[in-house]
Parts: sequence; C-alpha cells; structure tokens
Amino acid sequence: MRRPIEPPAPAELRFRRMRPEDLPRVVEIEKDGFQHPWSRELLERELSHAWSTVLLAVEDGPRGERVVGFIVYWLVHDEVHVLNIATAREERRRGIGLALMEEAADAGRRRGATLATLEVRRSNEAAIALYRALGYRQAGVRPNYYAEEKEDAIVMVLDL
Repeated sequence: MRRPIEPPAPAELRFRRMRPEDLPRVVEIEKDGFQHPWSRELLERELSHAWSTVLLAVEDGPRGERVVGFIVYWLVHDEVHVLNIATAREERRRGIGLALMEEAADAGRRRGATLATLEVRRSNEAAIALYRALGYRQAGVRPNYYAEEKEDAIVMVLDL
C-alpha cells in the first residue's frame, strides 16, 4: 500500500515566532480551519508563557511577508507537546503542515527533548496520516476529549 506523500514545502518558506501584530492573520487561519477555533485571547495568552511557542510559516511575496500557517507547541522538560497546527485554506496540500511539524520537532531536539506528543480527533484522517508519515504512533485514546462533539482523541507519540 502506498502512503500519500505531501509535497515538500516551497524553498521560500521561512519560520519565525509569532508577534502580537500577527494575531489577526493567525486568528483568520484558525477560524478557517476549525469548527471550534481557539479564541484570539487564547492564542494571545500563548505568547506570554515561557514554555509555549507559536511558530509561523511565512513566505515573502510582492506585498511583503505573508503568514501561511502556524503551530503551537509546548516544550516541558524533555517533551514537545503539539497543541494546535493550521495551514491557510488557500495554501493547503503544499507541505506546510509537514514543514511546521518537522521544525517543531527539530527545535525540541535542539533543546533536549526526547519525545513529541499530540492529540488528534479520531475523525481527522488526513492529520493522522500526516502524523504517521512523520513517524508518530498511537499511544492511547482520550474518550470524549473534544467535548463539543463528544469525540475521542487519539494520543500519538514520536521518539525524537
């Protein structure tokens, strides 16, 4: 069985930490991507935690820099915990999500992390396929983790 391969991210893709002025674009991407998006306040709060990183994928274009995706992860002791990842609707299927996941894992390794973890909706087959392609494996289930829909979360882990 062949597994789907996401195309590599474009060469002009760069990564940087989110700044307060990036919030409107990040909120827009979040609202486009999720039925129950994180609030502006929740995203903004992540900027104030020492253990939290909101990493942006950006491209330079004729009108300047443009945010095309983001990932929120925590680095606690030896673990990278991915909380949220989203790609702009018009930029999907270009490898941006894959590139963000790899960048977060690499950042964790550089800071001594040995494990990466995340939760994903049981119904999110595309995300599960991406995580498996990166080497994540299922470690458990959190029943009704997504309370609004009473949907289970699959807990996935990756040895870094």
